[in-house]
Amino acid sequence: MKPFVSKQEAAQQVRVARHRAGMSWAQIAEQLGVDKEWSTAALLGSHPMTAEQSHVVQELLDLDDSTAEALQMQPYRAALTEDVVSDPTVYRFHEALMVYGPAIKELIHEEFGDGIMSAINFQMSVRRREHPGGDRVVVTFDGKFLDYQW
Repeated sequence: MKPFVSKQEAAQQVRVARHRAGMSWAQIAEQLGVDKEWSTAALLGSHPMTAEQSHVVQELLDLDDSTAEALQMQPYRAALTEDVVSDPTVYRFHEALMVYGPAIKELIHEEFGDGIMSAINFQMSVRRREHPGGDRVVVTFDGKFLDYQW
């Protein structure tokens, strides 16, 4: 029987293997035929990948079978012990950041370098986008990039 690898351990192995392979998150997404936001979140443990997708990543990054298997598992998308605001609208933003936060962080670092998005020098917009399957809520965060300076 293969050793067990958790989604968190798999995510760390992917991060290291991606770095060692010199590949960007966008390059991996291109090989998978999906957008970089989804694939980065999946590779960091927030979505399950199909067997085919996990095997593509396994080949690209020279990962072992246990890691590829972990990428296919259904994730827990939030810690079960944290206190979370119970207002449904606010909770959904918290949920979205729990699922996509690690991917957003990785993509910001890949695009801008070591730093953060300011929440002080910041603008936000909320708009409606009509969609045949039901109107969509579009929220845009627009914050200045602040690099860490040592």
